[in-house]
Amino acid sequence: MLFDITPEEKEFLDLVNHASKELETPSYIVGGYVRDRILGRPSKDLDIVCLGSGIKLAEKLSKKLFPIPQITIFQRFGTAMFRYRGMDIEFVGARKESYHWDSRKPVVENGTLQDDQNRRDFTINALAVSLNDSDFGTIIDPFNGFRDLENKLIRTPLKPDKTFSDDPLRMMRAIRFASQLNFNIAQEALDSIKKNNTRIHIISKERITTELNKILLSPKPSYGLNLLYQTGLLQIILPELTALVGVEIKNGIGHKDNFYHTLEVIDNLRAETDDLWLMWAALTHDIAKPQTKRFDETLGWTFHGHETLGAAMVPRIFKKLRLPLDQKMKYVQKLVLLHLRPIALTNDQVTDSAVRRLIFDAGEDIDDLLKLCKADITSKNEGKVQKYRNNYNYLIEKIKEIEEKDHLRNWQPPISGEAIMRIFNLPPSRMVGTLKSAIKDAILDGIISNDYDSAYNHLLLIAEPLGLKPMQPQ
Repeated sequence: MLFDITPEEKEFLDLVNHASKELETPSYIVGGYVRDRILGRPSKDLDIVCLGSGIKLAEKLSKKLFPIPQITIFQRFGTAMFRYRGMDIEFVGARKESYHWDSRKPVVENGTLQDDQNRRDFTINALAVSLNDSDFGTIIDPFNGFRDLENKLIRTPLKPDKTFSDDPLRMMRAIRFASQLNFNIAQEALDSIKKNNTRIHIISKERITTELNKILLSPKPSYGLNLLYQTGLLQIILPELTALVGVEIKNGIGHKDNFYHTLEVIDNLRAETDDLWLMWAALTHDIAKPQTKRFDETLGWTFHGHETLGAAMVPRIFKKLRLPLDQKMKYVQKLVLLHLRPIALTNDQVTDSAVRRLIFDAGEDIDDLLKLCKADITSKNEGKVQKYRNNYNYLIEKIKEIEEKDHLRNWQPPISGEAIMRIFNLPPSRMVGTLKSAIKDAILDGIISNDYDSAYNHLLLIAEPLGLKPMQPQ
C-alpha cells in the first residue's frame, strides 16, 4: 500500500532520500505523522527514523535546504531536530529498548526498523513509510495498524502487559488517543490497564498532567475521564474527583451523581471553549461537595460552602499535579469561588447592586464565569433546563446593560487608599481600608455615582462622624 504523498511533501522527502543514500542509511517516516495524514488530521511533527545516525542525517539534509535550518542536537539520546516550513522534524536512529521494573527509562541499543516499530506504544503509531528507492512511499505495517485506524481501535503492538508495564505512561496515552480520536481501546489492552494501573506511580506528575490536559481538550473530555475512572487511574491521579461518584438517598430523597454531573458540565463547556484553565475550573467547580454534603429534613441535600472550600482545595490540587501556581491557578480558584453567584442572580427580581458586585468581583473574567455557569445548567428535566437558560440569558442582558452604563469591569474606586491617606494625613492603617471600602460599596450599591467628585463628597460625609477632617479643601 502506498502513502499519499503530496507534491510539497515529495520535494522535501526526495531530499531526505538523497541524504540517506549519500550516508548509506535507509530512512523512514514513522509514527504520528503517518497516522494523522491517513486520518486526514493536521500534523506539524515529522519523525524520521534511519538505520544509522539520526544526527548525521539531520546535518547532511540541512545543507540541502534553503534557508539552512538551525539544528538542535541531543547527543545523549542520539537525536537531532530542526524546524522547516512550519514543521518540527526529528531524526533518530532505529533502536530497540529494554526496561527495568522500577523505571520507564529504557536501556537503548541500535536496532532495525522492526525493532523500532516493536517499541512503539500502539499499532496506529507503528506505521512507517519508506523513503528509499526500492519501495519509496510504501506503508510498512507489521501490526495491522492501518486496519486498526479503519476500525477505530487502540491496540498495542506487543502484549499489552509488557507495553504498559515497560512504560506506564502509555496507559494514559491510550486513553488520551481514544478520547482525542473517538476510538475504542481493545478489550485486552483495557483489561491490562486495570491490572497495571498502580504502575502509574513511577511516572512523574508532570508527564501525567500533560496527558490529562490533552484529555481535557479532546472533543468530548468525558469519554477520556470516564475511561480513567473505569480503569482505576483517576482514583490514583485525582481521588478528589472520584470522591464525587455516587448517589446517597435519605427519606426517599437523592442528590445527583456529582461526578457524572461534572463530566456533563465539562462536555458542555468544551463545546464553547478551548481554554485549558477554564476547563480546569469546570473540572474542580464542585470538588468540595463530598466534604460539605448534609441532609436537612426540610431542605433535603445541601452542599453549603462547597464553593469556598473548593477554592481552597484548588492550590493543593495544582501543587500535587505540578500545575502552575501562578495567575492560572488563581484564575481557576476565582471561578470555583464565584461559580454559584450568577445562578443565584437568574431571576427578574435581581437588583442592580447585586449585578454590579458580581461584575466587580469577577473583573475581566466575567465572560468566562458566565460560560462556566451556563455549562453548569444540567438536568434530565428539559423544562427545568430551559427555564434556567432563559433566566441566564436575562442575566447576561442585565450585565451588559449595567456594564455599558457603569464601566465596572476591572474597575478601581475613583479615590485610592493613597489619596485617602493624603487627604486626612493618615498613616497606613485599617481606617484607610475601611474608608476605601465604604466608597466602593456606595458606588456598587448605587448610592453615589462612579466619579471622583461624588466619591470625595461621600468620603467627607462618612469621615466626619469619625472625627476626620481634610487637611486642605478639594
